Amino acid sequence: GSEVTQTPTILWELKDSDALMNCNHTKGSTYTQMYWYRQLPGEGMKQVVYTSSYSDPEYGDFSKDKYPTVKAIAESGSFTVKKLETGDSGMYFCAVSEHSDTDNKYSCTKTPVFQ
Repeated sequence: GSEVTQTPTILWELKDSDALMNCNHTKGSTYTQMYWYRQLPGEGMKQVVYTSSYSDPEYGDFSKDKYPTVKAIAESGSFTVKKLETGDSGMYFCAVSEHSDTDNKYSCTKTPVFQ
């Protein structure tokens, strides 16, 4: 099986509700870094947030209020899309890394919005 597991695989939620995704890995406690990406239909993949179990998340151009994360331990983390809108429908990916993004292991969740 995969060393990185993202749940749920497909997620349908109502407009204005929240979509919660989880990412777990079995690569060991040295893989403390987790990345969450979003790919909207017809667009490329964009990094939403970088998290680790020992520092605050880094969001770049995205909002921490829209995409809150929890990363308390190395082996797992969660990512939420708050107050869903039709434009949030797409693919959401997590990746884990030990020291850099050159050895990422990927898993994906497709998160369509149902109205």
